[in-house]
Amino acid sequence: MVYYTIACIGEIMTQSTLSISERIESRVKSYLNTDDLPKVLEACDFAVKAHQGQFRESGEEFIEHPLSTAEFLADLKLDSTTLIAALLHDTLEDCDVTYAQIQDSFGNEVAELVDGVTKLTKAEIISEEREILLEPGSKEDLMQAATIRKMLLAMANDVRIVLIKLADRLHNMKTLKSMPADTQFIKAKETLDVYAPLAHRLGIWEIKWQLEDLAFQYLNPEEYVRLSKWLNSTRADREDYVERLRVRVEKILTESGIKAEVIGRPKHIYSLSKKIKNYQAQNKTLNEIYDLFALRILVDNDDECYSALGMVHNEWHQIPGQFDDYISNPKDNLYKSLHTTILCEDANPVEIQIRTHEMDKVAEYGVAAHWLYKEGSINDVEFLDKVSWLRQLVTWQNDIDEDREFVESFKTDIFSDQVFVYTPKGELKEFPLGATPLDFAYRIHTDVGHSCIGAKVNKKLVPLDLALVNGDVVEIMTSKMVKGPSLDWLNSDSGYVFTTSARAKIRLWFNRQERQINVDHGKEIFAKHSKRLSVDINEDLIKEVLKYDSFEDFFAALGNGATTIGQVIKRITAYDVTGTDNHFKQISDVQGFNSGIEVLGVGDLLTRIAQCCSPINGDPIIGYITRNRGVTVHRLDCSTIKFEQEKERLVSVGWGLQKTVYPARIILEAVDRVGLLSDITSLVSAERVNIGYCVSEEVGDNSVVSLTVYTTGIEQLNTLFVKLEGVKGVLSVNRSN
Repeated sequence: MVYYTIACIGEIMTQSTLSISERIESRVKSYLNTDDLPKVLEACDFAVKAHQGQFRESGEEFIEHPLSTAEFLADLKLDSTTLIAALLHDTLEDCDVTYAQIQDSFGNEVAELVDGVTKLTKAEIISEEREILLEPGSKEDLMQAATIRKMLLAMANDVRIVLIKLADRLHNMKTLKSMPADTQFIKAKETLDVYAPLAHRLGIWEIKWQLEDLAFQYLNPEEYVRLSKWLNSTRADREDYVERLRVRVEKILTESGIKAEVIGRPKHIYSLSKKIKNYQAQNKTLNEIYDLFALRILVDNDDECYSALGMVHNEWHQIPGQFDDYISNPKDNLYKSLHTTILCEDANPVEIQIRTHEMDKVAEYGVAAHWLYKEGSINDVEFLDKVSWLRQLVTWQNDIDEDREFVESFKTDIFSDQVFVYTPKGELKEFPLGATPLDFAYRIHTDVGHSCIGAKVNKKLVPLDLALVNGDVVEIMTSKMVKGPSLDWLNSDSGYVFTTSARAKIRLWFNRQERQINVDHGKEIFAKHSKRLSVDINEDLIKEVLKYDSFEDFFAALGNGATTIGQVIKRITAYDVTGTDNHFKQISDVQGFNSGIEVLGVGDLLTRIAQCCSPINGDPIIGYITRNRGVTVHRLDCSTIKFEQEKERLVSVGWGLQKTVYPARIILEAVDRVGLLSDITSLVSAERVNIGYCVSEEVGDNSVVSLTVYTTGIEQLNTLFVKLEGVKGVLSVNRSN
C-alpha cells in the first residue's frame, strides 16, 4: 500500500502516515452517507493508478495535489459527487484517461464536473496580466474568449465546478514556491484578478482571504514582509485591547440573558494593505489604525441578533452611517449579518459583526454551506434564487453575441467593487461600482431599459448618468410611447451606462433595427431583379445553394452588400433543375491541348492536371506518361510520384506561356459566424477568381471551408491567400493536396 505524509490544510499537525483512503475517510465519515463512502474510496484508487509515476515541480508525488483538493472540500462538507470529481479533476488533462472512462465508472454527473474543471483550467488566461500578451482579435485571443465563455456557462449550470477549481488553485498557491519566478507572478496575478474575486462572489471567505494573502506574498513580497513584521511587533497590545473589549461585551450580553460567543477577528495582510491605502489618503499612519481587529458576536437566532445590537448601541456610541442590515436584505452571495461600528475607549473605532452560528458558517463557506444544512442540490430553487448573479450569466448568453464582450461583461460587472441598492419594494440589487439608474433598469428587464424615460433615487428625480451608492432606493419611470433606447446611451463619454451587459443590450437593439432596414432593402433589390433569375427561389435553394439559414438572412445580406444580385444570379444560373449545383461538383481534371503545359519543351500535347496534388502555374512539376490518356502533370513533391515504381514513365514538363487557369484546393478554418461564407466568396470573386467547389462544415465552434478555385498560377494564389487571411474570423488558410 502507498503511504503519504499528512498535513491538514492551514494547520500544522503532528505528522503521521496514513493511506490515501484513510486520509479521505477520516475527513468525510462524520457527515457523509455511509452508502456514498465506497464510491469516494473507489475514486481514490482510480486517481492513484491514473497518476502513478507522476511528480509535481516540488518533487512530491502528483497524487498529493488532487488529494489535498478533495480534503479541503471535505472540510467544507461537500457532497460525494464533488469529492469524487475533485479526486479525478486532473485525470482528463494529465493522464491517459477519457471522458467515457470516467462516465462509465462514476456516472454522468461526475464526468461533467471533471470536464468543466478541465475547461476552467484551460481558460486560466482571463487575467489582465495574461491578456496583454494576446493581440486583440488574434486567433489566440478569440479562442481564449470562446473557451472562457464555455467555462463560465458551465459554472452557471453547476457551481461545484468552480468550488473544485478554487480548492485546486488554493493548493497550487500553497506550493507555488517550487515554480519559476515568472510563473509565480502570473499565477499570483491571476489568483488576485480572478479566483479571489470568484471566492468573494460565492461568499467563501475562508478561501478568499487565503488566496489574497498568498497572491500578495508573490506580487509584493517586500510589503508583505513589512506588514507581517509590523503585525507581529504590535500583536500583544492589539490583542490585549480587543480581549478586554471582548470580555466586556460578553458580560453585557450574558447579564441580559443572551447566550453568545464573542470572538476577535483579525485583519488579514492583504486586507490590511488595502486599509492602509485608505488611511494614507486621510493622512493617517499605521500607529493610528486601531480597528485591525473586529469583534464578532454569534447567537442562536435572528431575534437575538437584533437584541445584541441594541445592547451594544446602548453601551457605546455608534458611528453614523456605519450600520448595515444584511439579515433583512442578504447579499447575492448568501451573506447575512448585522454590521455596525462603535467608538470604544479612547475613541477607537471597532467594527462589530452580529450573526447566528448558521449565518457564520455561510459567511465563511458561502455557497458551499448549501451542502452543510440540507441535501445539496444544484437545482434547488431557493438556492438558485440566492445566487442570482450566476443566473445572470445565462441571460448574457442570449444578449451578448461576441465571446470577448461576454468575458468583459463578466469581469466588469461581476468582479468590480460592488454597490448595494434597493428596488421600491425593498429588494436588494448588487451592481459594480459606477453603475447608473439605466444599468439598474436593464438589470430589472431589457424592456424596462428600452422604455426608460427617467429615474428617481431616494424618491428624488435624478439624471440617468448618476452613479449609484450603497443604500440608494431606485425607481425607474417608463413610457409605452418610447420605441427604444437613445443612441446617446452608447456614448462612453456620456456616462449613461456603466455595465457591459446593459451596453450589449442597447447595441443589440440597434443592430436588430439596422438588420430590419437591411432586410427591407434586400427585398426591394430582389423584387427589382427577380425576373433575371432562371429558377424560382425557395427555402431549399436558399440553404443549399446560397448558403443562408433563412430568407431573412439572405435578404439582410443582399441589403447590406454582403452579397450582390450579380453573385446570386451567377450561382443560381449554374444550378441544375434536377437539383444538382454545378458549384458543388468535384472539379474534374483540366485536360486537352489547351492546358498551357509543355512536355519536353513541346506544346500542344495531350496533358491533364492530376487530381491528387492539383499543381498550378509556378509549382515545380513533373509528368507521368499514362497508357491511354496522355501525360498527367503532378507537383514534384506529390506522394503519388515519390512512390511510383515505373520511374521510366516520368518525363520533364514545364509551364508554357499560354495563360490557362488551373484548379487549386484551399482549406480555410474560421470562427463560425453569420455571413462568413458570403464574405469569403465575395472576396474571391472580387479577385476575378472563379470558384468551382465550395463546402462548409462545422468543427466544434469553428467552420472549415473547402474551396476549389481556378487561378492563373502560384502568384495569383498567394495574393488570394493574403486577402483571405484578412477576412474577419479566418484563423488559417492552407493549400490542400
